[in-house]
Amino acid sequence: MAAEATPLSAVRFLTVAEVAAIMRVSKMTVYRLVHSGDLEAIRVGRSFRVPESAVNQYLRDAFVEAAG
Repeated sequence: MAAEATPLSAVRFLTVAEVAAIMRVSKMTVYRLVHSGDLEAIRVGRSFRVPESAVNQYLRDAFVEAAG
């Protein structure tokens, strides 16, 4: 872990449903992104939690690629 990394207590984790609502896609689309490795997530029991920063980064990257 890098010294400048954000402490876990400061990370906001989102559910798959919350990510789907933010991105305006289905929950299945979010699961596909997580399973393909395109969207960073952690597993908590049988469910996934996605760091809010990972959603923001994914959307930034997707926007740049679509515009280019």
